[in-house]
Amino acid sequence: MMLGRLNHVGIACPSIDAMVETYQSLFGATLSTPAFDLPTQGVRVAFIDVANSQLELIEPLGDDSPIHGFLKKHPAGGQHHVCFEVEDIIAARDLMRARGATVLGTGEPRIGAHGVPVIFLHPKNTGGVLVELMASPEGH
Repeated sequence: MMLGRLNHVGIACPSIDAMVETYQSLFGATLSTPAFDLPTQGVRVAFIDVANSQLELIEPLGDDSPIHGFLKKHPAGGQHHVCFEVEDIIAARDLMRARGATVLGTGEPRIGAHGVPVIFLHPKNTGGVLVELMASPEGH
């Protein structure tokens, strides 16, 4: 399996609005996708386009959001994950398992913020980085 392009870097934050203001004032960035809720994942997300990728801003949604745990360790927020595109999400999942990686959750892909199936790999297998693999939008 070859990793496809870097689709986005996920940044957890206590407030998407505040993070957008930060990126606007520092870098002149503009919000390309306004914030929307992903209740099945317990998050609110928004996207900022950069020249060759995107930044996904992630804010907790609800008391059970998995982002609360991250923000407890990193109250100001920080880099949460990196996301790479793959041609076939099921083949990628099966290959990652065969190579000894831990696929988080049930292992069944769920629909991510881009509307395509995604899985996450445990950071213990990827050098301490939470890795999201997503079905390539073109191939889905």
